[in-house]
Amino acid sequence: MSIYRGYRYQEVGSLVVAKDGQPLSPKPSQKLFNHSPDGFQWGYGGSGPAQLSLALLLDVTGDDELSVRLHQSFKREFVAGWKEKWEISTEEIRGWIERSKGLCPAL
Repeated sequence: MSIYRGYRYQEVGSLVVAKDGQPLSPKPSQKLFNHSPDGFQWGYGGSGPAQLSLALLLDVTGDDELSVRLHQSFKREFVAGWKEKWEISTEEIRGWIERSKGLCPAL
């Protein structure tokens, strides 16, 4: 099980998103859909949170099509509500994907 964590440092204006302590790059997700050339963000419903949502789903599934299809819903349900620090596991993300497939059999 892997853990993703995010930290926002207001005083220096920087963000850190890591998987098991290693930085998570937005570049693979930006190749699919470049919502945010500036990278990740969270805590609202904009382009930076969309990029983070896509990156998380892509990293967990490795499935380009599924990640693109579900990332806006994932953003609304999770990423838009995250505060300064957050944490989510691969199992939580996979569980959400399975529940989403159950609600939308075409997925």
